[in-house]
Amino acid sequence: MDFLDEISLTGLTVFGRHGVYDHEREDGQEFTVDLRLRLALDQAAASDDVSDTVHYGELAEKVAAVVAGEPLNLIETLAERIAVTALEDLRVQGVTVTVHKPHAPIPLTFADVAVTVHRSRPTPGLEDITA
Repeated sequence: MDFLDEISLTGLTVFGRHGVYDHEREDGQEFTVDLRLRLALDQAAASDDVSDTVHYGELAEKVAAVVAGEPLNLIETLAERIAVTALEDLRVQGVTVTVHKPHAPIPLTFADVAVTVHRSRPTPGLEDITA
C-alpha cells in the first residue's frame, strides 16, 4: 500500500483524576484528547459499511474509559495508554494522540499543557533489519 488515510477525533473532553499531586487525584479535572488514526479507508469507501472502518463513536467511548479510569501520575502515560487502545484495531497502522491538560497546577497564566505521542504498528520484517 502506497498511502494511508486518516480519521481524526478532536476535542474529546473527559473528567479524570490524573496528576502527581494529591489534590489533582482528589478533585480531578477535565482532560481533552485529540486522535489521528492512520489506516487504509479504501475498503470502507467502496462498501459504505461502518464495519469496514474504525467506528469513531465506539473508539471515543474506549478512550473516554481510559481517561476516566485508573488515575495516573503523568499525561505521558495516559497518552501511551490511549495509543495502545487505538492500536487494538489491527486496521490502524499508526496513531497520534495529544492529551491536553488545560487546568494543570501551574501558578502562571497559560493556555494549555499538552503531550503528543506518535505510535505505529511495527512493519513486519523491519525488526530484522534494525537488529
